[in-house]
Amino acid sequence: MVDSERLESILLGGKRRYTRLEVAEKAGVPIERATRLWRALGFATVGDDEVVFTDADVEAVRTTDQLISSGLLDQGLEAPVARTLGLHLSRLAEWQVRMLWTLITENEHLGQDDSQVVTLVERLLPELQRVQDFVWRRHLAAFAGRALASPEEDLEARTEVVGFVDMVGYTRLTRRLDESELSAVLEGFELLATEVIADHHGRVVKMIGDEVLFVADAPADAAEIALTLTERTAADAELPEVRAGLAAGRILSRFGDVYGSVVNMAARLTSVARPGTVLIDRELAGELAEMPGFTVRSRRPATVRGYARLHPYVLRRD
Repeated sequence: MVDSERLESILLGGKRRYTRLEVAEKAGVPIERATRLWRALGFATVGDDEVVFTDADVEAVRTTDQLISSGLLDQGLEAPVARTLGLHLSRLAEWQVRMLWTLITENEHLGQDDSQVVTLVERLLPELQRVQDFVWRRHLAAFAGRALASPEEDLEARTEVVGFVDMVGYTRLTRRLDESELSAVLEGFELLATEVIADHHGRVVKMIGDEVLFVADAPADAAEIALTLTERTAADAELPEVRAGLAAGRILSRFGDVYGSVVNMAARLTSVARPGTVLIDRELAGELAEMPGFTVRSRRPATVRGYARLHPYVLRRD
């Protein structure tokens, strides 16, 4: 049987020692704030007498309070930042546990010796932390480079190209594929999408099941991403065709996600695109029409939710 106490101590960075009231007292933070942070991070509410917190929890609450006291983190952003961290890191943790489970189930000698499982986790955890820290720093450097290159620009509201790329016939696909086959399709699409978007200087905002939402600073980069993805999926017998929609303009960036009418426009264009095609809005069409390598053609206006006369343009290679 797995030594659950030892395993939990390794993962939590120490033993459970404190109630939530004791954490707040030791960190010197009001209990209301500590509770609000705990909930925002996505964890279940615990009773006043439940001993569930560790020394690491105390340090985390204390550090957050210091960030606010220093002025680096606005108090109004405390809960939204915690909520965003909790959302993204919970998904990462779920994937890592699934990865560990697969490793154990595919290696019989690990499954037969529970002490080896604990030892494996103990050995892998620091390695995972180092990799995560490296990836975080590289993304931090990349974003800081873009932001500091134009310090006068508002990082929350800026002009970019928003794109959706959507797998065609995904619902039908889920009905005829088993779980492993569907997982392979999703993995193939995600791998291709992240590679193509990175190669052309874009950024993945999020994967939403059968589609990817991305942004790019330059119209030509966004066009290359959408066209390349439609071409690569069409040439891959293991992946379904895709369709794409692009729109340019001011967007609101908030905690890694994007919002605004431009995002809605890109989504609506995707919904009316035919398989293997890329539709763009009028503003982007005007910019790409003057660039070598691209052909832009007007299409008949369509009526979609939120837009009585959506005027799409078809983007192709010249």
